[in-house]
Amino acid sequence: MDTSAEALEEAISIRRQIDSLEKRLSSILSGSAPRATGPTQAGPRPTAPAQEGRYFSATTRAKLSEAAKARWAKQKTTAKPAPAKKKGALTPAGRRRLSELMRARWAARRKAGGTKTAPAPKKGGLTPAGRKRLSQLMKARWAARRKGGAK
Repeated sequence: MDTSAEALEEAISIRRQIDSLEKRLSSILSGSAPRATGPTQAGPRPTAPAQEGRYFSATTRAKLSEAAKARWAKQKTTAKPAPAKKKGALTPAGRRRLSELMRARWAARRKAGGTKTAPAPKKGGLTPAGRKRLSQLMKARWAARRKGGAK
Protein backbone atom coordinates (compact mmCIF):
# COMPACT_ATOMS: atom_id res chain seq x y z
CA MET A 1 0.00 0.00 0.00
CA ASP A 2 2.84 2.33 0.70
CA THR A 3 4.06 2.04 -2.84
CA SER A 4 0.72 2.89 -4.33
CA ALA A 5 0.39 6.05 -2.12
CA GLU A 6 3.89 7.14 -3.11
CA ALA A 7 3.10 6.46 -6.78
CA LEU A 8 -0.10 8.49 -6.51
CA GLU A 9 1.76 11.44 -4.98
CA GLU A 10 4.38 11.28 -7.69
CA ALA A 11 1.69 11.20 -10.40
CA ILE A 12 0.02 14.26 -8.91
CA SER A 13 3.33 16.13 -8.83
CA ILE A 14 4.05 15.26 -12.46
CA ARG A 15 0.54 16.32 -13.49
CA ARG A 16 1.05 19.73 -11.81
CA GLN A 17 4.33 20.18 -13.64
CA ILE A 18 2.71 19.29 -16.98
CA ASP A 19 -0.11 21.81 -16.41
CA SER A 20 2.28 24.63 -15.55
CA LEU A 21 4.48 23.83 -18.56
CA GLU A 22 1.44 23.80 -20.89
CA LYS A 23 0.39 27.20 -19.58
CA ARG A 24 3.86 28.65 -20.13
CA LEU A 25 4.08 27.17 -23.62
CA SER A 26 0.69 28.53 -24.71
CA SER A 27 1.50 32.00 -23.34
CA ILE A 28 4.81 32.04 -25.22
CA LEU A 29 3.37 30.84 -28.54
CA SER A 30 0.07 32.72 -28.68
CA GLY A 31 0.70 35.74 -26.46
CA SER A 32 -2.67 35.21 -24.81
CA ALA A 33 -3.69 33.76 -21.51
CA PRO A 34 -3.66 30.04 -21.13
CA ARG A 35 -7.10 28.53 -21.14
CA ALA A 36 -8.20 26.81 -18.03
CA THR A 37 -8.23 23.07 -18.42
CA GLY A 38 -10.74 21.06 -16.49
CA PRO A 39 -10.30 20.16 -12.84
CA THR A 40 -7.49 17.86 -11.98
CA GLN A 41 -7.07 15.51 -9.14
CA ALA A 42 -4.33 17.65 -7.69
CA GLY A 43 -5.96 21.10 -7.68
CA PRO A 44 -9.24 22.74 -6.78
CA ARG A 45 -11.88 23.40 -9.41
CA PRO A 46 -11.61 26.85 -11.08
CA THR A 47 -14.40 29.27 -10.10
CA ALA A 48 -14.93 30.85 -13.56
CA PRO A 49 -13.70 29.78 -16.98
CA ALA A 50 -11.32 32.13 -18.76
CA GLN A 51 -13.00 34.20 -21.50
CA GLU A 52 -11.36 33.96 -24.87
CA GLY A 53 -10.52 37.20 -26.64
CA ARG A 54 -10.86 39.38 -23.55
CA TYR A 55 -7.47 38.95 -22.01
CA PHE A 56 -4.56 41.32 -22.48
CA SER A 57 -1.04 40.49 -21.48
CA ALA A 58 0.72 42.69 -18.97
CA THR A 59 2.74 44.42 -21.72
CA THR A 60 -0.37 45.12 -23.77
CA ARG A 61 -2.17 46.53 -20.72
CA ALA A 62 0.83 48.77 -20.03
CA LYS A 63 0.83 50.03 -23.65
CA LEU A 64 -2.90 50.76 -23.50
CA SER A 65 -2.49 52.57 -20.20
CA GLU A 66 0.31 54.74 -21.54
CA ALA A 67 -1.69 55.60 -24.67
CA ALA A 68 -4.72 56.57 -22.58
CA LYS A 69 -2.61 58.72 -20.27
CA ALA A 70 -1.08 60.46 -23.30
CA ARG A 71 -4.59 61.20 -24.68
CA TRP A 72 -5.75 62.60 -21.33
CA ALA A 73 -2.63 64.77 -21.02
CA LYS A 74 -3.15 66.09 -24.55
CA GLN A 75 -6.78 66.98 -23.76
CA LYS A 76 -5.78 68.79 -20.59
CA THR A 77 -3.01 70.82 -22.21
CA THR A 78 -4.89 72.00 -25.29
CA ALA A 79 -6.10 75.55 -24.80
CA LYS A 80 -9.83 75.98 -24.83
CA PRO A 81 -11.11 78.45 -27.43
CA ALA A 82 -12.18 81.88 -26.22
CA PRO A 83 -15.91 82.14 -25.64
CA ALA A 84 -17.81 83.48 -28.63
CA LYS A 85 -18.89 87.11 -28.53
CA LYS A 86 -22.55 87.76 -27.88
CA LYS A 87 -24.27 88.95 -31.00
CA GLY A 88 -26.33 92.11 -30.93
CA ALA A 89 -24.77 93.64 -27.83
CA LEU A 90 -23.71 97.28 -28.11
CA THR A 91 -20.19 98.26 -27.24
CA PRO A 92 -19.73 101.36 -25.09
CA ALA A 93 -18.41 103.28 -28.12
CA GLY A 94 -21.41 102.23 -30.21
CA ARG A 95 -23.81 103.22 -27.43
CA ARG A 96 -22.15 106.64 -27.14
CA ARG A 97 -22.35 107.23 -30.93
CA LEU A 98 -26.02 106.20 -30.97
CA SER A 99 -26.77 108.57 -28.10
CA GLU A 100 -25.13 111.45 -29.97
CA LEU A 101 -27.13 110.71 -33.12
CA MET A 102 -30.41 110.63 -31.17
CA ARG A 103 -29.61 113.95 -29.46
CA ALA A 104 -28.89 115.53 -32.86
CA ARG A 105 -32.19 114.18 -34.24
CA TRP A 106 -34.17 115.55 -31.27
CA ALA A 107 -32.47 118.93 -31.57
CA ALA A 108 -33.35 119.09 -35.29
CA ARG A 109 -36.97 118.21 -34.52
CA ARG A 110 -37.24 120.94 -31.86
CA LYS A 111 -35.70 123.43 -34.25
CA ALA A 112 -38.09 122.45 -37.06
CA GLY A 113 -41.19 123.38 -35.08
CA GLY A 114 -42.22 121.43 -32.09
CA THR A 115 -42.15 117.81 -31.19
CA LYS A 116 -45.82 117.16 -30.33
CA THR A 117 -48.47 116.41 -32.90
CA ALA A 118 -52.24 116.15 -32.43
CA PRO A 119 -53.22 112.77 -31.04
CA ALA A 120 -54.97 110.46 -33.45
CA PRO A 121 -58.71 110.04 -32.79
CA LYS A 122 -59.69 106.82 -31.04
CA LYS A 123 -61.39 104.26 -33.19
CA GLY A 124 -64.69 102.93 -31.97
CA GLY A 125 -65.42 105.85 -29.60
CA LEU A 126 -68.80 107.59 -29.42
CA THR A 127 -69.30 110.94 -31.09
CA PRO A 128 -71.18 113.59 -29.11
CA ALA A 129 -74.24 113.14 -31.36
CA GLY A 130 -74.19 109.37 -30.84
CA ARG A 131 -73.84 109.80 -27.10
CA LYS A 132 -76.87 112.13 -27.03
CA ARG A 133 -78.99 109.70 -29.05
CA LEU A 134 -78.00 106.78 -26.78
CA SER A 135 -78.89 108.83 -23.72
CA GLN A 136 -82.34 109.60 -25.12
CA LEU A 137 -82.97 105.92 -25.93
CA MET A 138 -81.97 104.81 -22.41
CA LYS A 139 -84.18 107.44 -20.81
CA ALA A 140 -87.12 106.26 -22.93
CA ARG A 141 -86.47 102.62 -21.93
CA TRP A 142 -86.33 103.50 -18.22
CA ALA A 143 -89.53 105.54 -18.51
CA ALA A 144 -91.24 102.54 -20.16
CA ARG A 145 -90.10 100.27 -17.32
CA ARG A 146 -91.38 102.67 -14.69
CA LYS A 147 -94.65 102.95 -16.51
CA GLY A 148 -94.97 99.14 -16.88
CA GLY A 149 -94.02 98.50 -13.24
CA ALA A 150 -96.72 100.86 -11.98
CA LYS A 151 -99.56 98.91 -13.58
